[in-house]
Amino acid sequence: MTKTVPTGAGAPVVLDLGPAAERVGELVGGITDEHLALPTPCAKYQVREVIGHVIAVTAGLCDAGRKVPPVPPFPEPTHIVADLDGIGDWRTALTGLLRDLTAVWREPAAWEGMTQGAGFTFPAARAGSIALTELVVHGWDLAVATGRPYRPGTADLELSLAILAETAADRQPGGTFDPPVAVPADAPLLDRVIGLSGRDPSWTP
Repeated sequence: MTKTVPTGAGAPVVLDLGPAAERVGELVGGITDEHLALPTPCAKYQVREVIGHVIAVTAGLCDAGRKVPPVPPFPEPTHIVADLDGIGDWRTALTGLLRDLTAVWREPAAWEGMTQGAGFTFPAARAGSIALTELVVHGWDLAVATGRPYRPGTADLELSLAILAETAADRQPGGTFDPPVAVPADAPLLDRVIGLSGRDPSWTP
């Protein structure tokens, strides 16, 4: 049996995931095998596990946009991690998935009606919104963990801030998005997004 999650009053419709996906793809292209065991702002995850999470979630969000029913049993959605050892060339796999994600969600039909993912039934527009926050926040995770610059677009950050605000009060510790970390109201927009996702914007390895 699937569960139903709230629609979310601020869920955007038909936004372009391309720029955020390209930034993540560029970051991944510079990650070496030596980086994989480095810590990340996700306390339980090393770089390899953040990449695995992005691979698994991106694949699931492609299916959600296509309205492809997920195959049970459903994993706990906040802990979806792919095993990189079982993927082979994970860089090529993730790059292809990011291209697919962009293409799938550029179709207006992807944003219409209801869809499913990780044991939940929810509005398709919510899935598209989740895709943006996954890319923006986990892109930052990978960038700071590997010492790379990261400059998301202002529009992506503003949308991510609004989307994350809708779920902030409901989050429990221990997921890939934790309860918010307090950040000054006049902090840079990226810092406010990262704080709202449950991370310390000043985190360093």
